[in-house]
Parts: sequence; C-alpha cells; structure tokens
Amino acid sequence: MNYYEEVVDGETLLRYPPSPRHELICERLHAWVDASLAGITTTRLLEIRAPIELRPGTIVRPDITLITAATGKAWLIAEVVDSDDHRADTVVKKNLYEEIRLPRLWMVDPRYDNVEVYHGSPYGMALRHILAGRERLTESLIPQLDVIIRDLFADPVE
Repeated sequence: MNYYEEVVDGETLLRYPPSPRHELICERLHAWVDASLAGITTTRLLEIRAPIELRPGTIVRPDITLITAATGKAWLIAEVVDSDDHRADTVVKKNLYEEIRLPRLWMVDPRYDNVEVYHGSPYGMALRHILAGRERLTESLIPQLDVIIRDLFADPVE
C-alpha cells in the first residue's frame, strides 16, 4: 500500500492510499485546471499531492495546489475527500487552511458527488457554493476554468 505522510505542528499523520475513484477525480481536475492556465503567468499548478509548507512544522500534500508565481504561496487548494480517510481533509487540514487565511478552498466530495467552494475572509473560510449535477465550478481568477460537476464525478469510460 502506498501510504503517505503529512506533518501538522510537528506530528506525523499517516494517510491512507487514495482509492481509484479518488485518483480518477483528482487526475481529471488537475488536467482541467492545467489546461485552463494556458497563457496565465501569475499562477503555477503543482503536481498532484506536492508537499507544501504552510508554516514551520506543518507540511501537507493537497491533491491540487495553485501557487502565485511571484511568492510561491498557495492561493487555491482542492482536496478530494476519501471516505476511508476524510477527517484529515475535512477537519484538520480545513482548519489549517483557515488559520493561514487561504484565499480559496475546494472540498471535492465523491461521497456526495459535490464540490464545496470556500473563500477566505477576515473571519475564516466562508462557504460560497455547494455545487452538484449540472452546476459549474468556475474561478474568477482563472477565466478559462469551467468544470461541469457531473463530468468531474462521471464513471470512467470503458
């Protein structure tokens, strides 16, 4: 099994290997975000689960991370929730992202085939949308991004 580690305030979290469905969704979203960044020089897309240091002693591996080219600081993170290992993403890491005032967070949840879109605010992470079905995931800072939610969660083509 391909377990991987994340470190939160010096404590190691052993993460379960992602499920095949998790990986399919993650790879789709990564490819679509990558394609939408053509011509945008202010943002870089990291590899899937590339480690990032949020603060000293805290290194996480988000499924999708966009950083600003100028500072290397994360401004959008997407976590694809895995039903066998969801607490680390939906509680622990979400709280970390709130503490560092991450501007954007997408919680992609295959359990319910929906995406929760959060925006950072002075008061914490504010839930802006819960997207499902034919609704579209867009981001004003990535004008070319337009993901139909049902396509993100669709079964693989045989």
